[in-house]
Amino acid sequence: MIDYPRHDRDGWQRWVPSWRLVSGLCIAFFGCLVGAAGLAYAMVSVPVIDESATAQNNVYYWADNTQMVATGGDRNRQSVNLSQIPKAMRYAVISQENKTFYSDSGIDPKGIARAVFNMAKGGETQGGSTITQQYVKNAMLNDQSQTISRKVKEIFVSIKVGTDVSKDDILEGYLNSAYYGRGAYGIQAAARAYFNVDAVDLNPGQCAFLSAVLKGATYYDPAGSIAIDPAATPDANKKRAQSQMQDTLDKMVEYGHLSQADRGKYTELPTTQNPQSNAKLGGQIGYLVRLAKASVVRSGAVTEQQLEKGGYSIYTTFDKKKVNEMEKAVQKVYKEKIDPKKRPEKDTHVQFGGASIDTRTGAIKAIYGGQDATKHFTNNADVTGAQVGSTFKPFVLAAAMKWGVRDPDLGPVQAQDERTVVSPKSLYSGKNDLKINNYDGSIWENEKGEQWRQENDGQDDVGSPPDYKIDLREAMRESVNSAFVQLGMDVGLDKVKESAEDAGLLEDSLAGAGYPSFSIGVSDPSAIRMAGAYATFADSGKQREPYSVTKVTSKDGTLYTHKVEEKQAYTAKVADNVTDVLKTVVEKGTGTNAQLPGRDVAGKTGTTDGNKSAWFVGYTPQLSTAISMYRYPDDETIKNRTFLEMYGTGGEKKIHGASFPSTIWQDYMSDAVKGMKAEKFPKPEPIGEVINDTPSPTPTPSPSPSASETEEVSPSPTPSPSDTQNSPSPPAPTESCDFWDINCGNGNNGGNDNGGNGPGGSEGSQSPSPSATETVGEGDSSGNSRGNTIWGANG
Repeated sequence: MIDYPRHDRDGWQRWVPSWRLVSGLCIAFFGCLVGAAGLAYAMVSVPVIDESATAQNNVYYWADNTQMVATGGDRNRQSVNLSQIPKAMRYAVISQENKTFYSDSGIDPKGIARAVFNMAKGGETQGGSTITQQYVKNAMLNDQSQTISRKVKEIFVSIKVGTDVSKDDILEGYLNSAYYGRGAYGIQAAARAYFNVDAVDLNPGQCAFLSAVLKGATYYDPAGSIAIDPAATPDANKKRAQSQMQDTLDKMVEYGHLSQADRGKYTELPTTQNPQSNAKLGGQIGYLVRLAKASVVRSGAVTEQQLEKGGYSIYTTFDKKKVNEMEKAVQKVYKEKIDPKKRPEKDTHVQFGGASIDTRTGAIKAIYGGQDATKHFTNNADVTGAQVGSTFKPFVLAAAMKWGVRDPDLGPVQAQDERTVVSPKSLYSGKNDLKINNYDGSIWENEKGEQWRQENDGQDDVGSPPDYKIDLREAMRESVNSAFVQLGMDVGLDKVKESAEDAGLLEDSLAGAGYPSFSIGVSDPSAIRMAGAYATFADSGKQREPYSVTKVTSKDGTLYTHKVEEKQAYTAKVADNVTDVLKTVVEKGTGTNAQLPGRDVAGKTGTTDGNKSAWFVGYTPQLSTAISMYRYPDDETIKNRTFLEMYGTGGEKKIHGASFPSTIWQDYMSDAVKGMKAEKFPKPEPIGEVINDTPSPTPTPSPSPSASETEEVSPSPTPSPSDTQNSPSPPAPTESCDFWDINCGNGNNGGNDNGGNGPGGSEGSQSPSPSATETVGEGDSSGNSRGNTIWGANG
């Protein structure tokens, strides 16, 4: 069949193949090529998309929809559906890179020929790539080398993909996998990186620009890339980008994808923002992200495992300006007052926490979680363990106005139903060392028979002699412990607890509800919860859950949208009266440092036993903010860590809610309310009856120093509460005393100046059920007997 050499020829002609032989060999050769190609095509399958091509971040946004941070995945990418990609972007890429995209087989033979020719000249095999080929290279091939074998593989896979995958899916995959520079993978990340908008909002000019960037951000990013190539200056890159963008727009008009009128709108290079480095989770950002992430998981819209895979856009309530202002206010105190080098025993481990909430929605506008989320891991705005002290007293007052006090002449069951609503004009004893009674007048005793005496700050008697009664407004203004402890007993600690929960505090943060000291803040709610609870008073009793996320989206659309729900925790009459009383605290009480000129402010200071935490919580009609301060070691290797005293911290004799916390509050709020209307609180309607307006039955007048404007008890050389927390219980009392007789059963000093531990004000204790601790006064040389009482001193 093969006549070669040719038998019928002589000489050199024998070695010249016949045309039949040449034709046969050519046909056979090309037949083999076709057969090999067919076999290769049949053996090739559409590869699984490489994980790196779909790896995504979660992107967190500020309240104004600007990007806060992209984190949680390996790459800055957020995939979107083709419907979320403007047609202008699709056709900009098609017009510039592959005008026959919707009709070709996935490869460009002419382009491949050019690539082969370049290779033959010793150049690279680049060029000749269709959109399908680029998608295959970006998303399906791990090998990104420029070799003949890889190019051949790319061609066959591209043909297969072009046959088996729809063109729309290929285009969507390409635009979501391509690299646009600035660390942005995919069109959504690119739109944010260059223009800070979502992909769906890109205009034709911006789309044409981004299609130009696809050719290589090093030489087309207007910011320049001189660190990579000195020739890639900003000016040079702008010229290249402008030229390429205009060429793309012209081609879009030529191919019928853009009208000439619309094309005329985009003759200049669009304005791009400066490159933003991918913010790390340092500073406050880490605390914000953790708070928002927890909120998303709690919503049930996305599981924690799904969130870790990335691809979600999380829109938060956080106001960037307010977050910065709160951090600035705290750092100002650190810089000016806290000096660990100068006072290593007093100024180390100083912590602040803060939260600011919109009173009308519950949206968390700002938090201060600590100095740096990468170094101090506990979010001080969300979890502290620090007792809130006298900032708890408004919940006692609200309970007295909502339910009223029980009738001492009725039995326990009937007294729960027949109550007298209390007016702020009601009178209670402001005596120091007040022996606390049950609602029926009997002396309160714990399960061991121990009685309770309540100290005031500075151990001052407050009120007018001889009986030292003081109305509740003044008691709140001067933060008189004895008055509110007895009021809590008259109302019932169960109702005080219910009042706090109604306002928005969580039950698991409410410790010591079985002890009289519960009313003066032995509980440890977070700053977020305290700000949210006070917001309930600010909005006339309407309670809303604090929240940090408004919506969550992915390429599949909106997965979660927060719905503000409210309940009427208190009547407007109750809440407005509490606010009116708290206004007095700021106007002429312990909270005067928090005044905002020209604005209504209500609030309350709080300081705890042993000077281990201090708070200020206050609000305007629009914004409620809580600031906490305490000392607690960061080092988790320290065993049995505990809250430390703050006597001498910051150069102050002792720390009160009226000092650094209120200073930070005022500094922050002065900036935070700028631009807000100076609204007034509602005028309260009269409420309740005046209780205890008759003279005391057995007054025991004695001179006393003037009332202190601060709240904490004076330090004493006796052991601190933490030193005595596990001390044995005192013996049972040996005598009974009249209600107003403060000297009965006491020694000369009246007991431990710092007050009892556990239920008596053990700040920093995280136990939900503190136990009573002995604190006694020794008899003096004249033979006064030893006192057997429990002392409480939270302020």
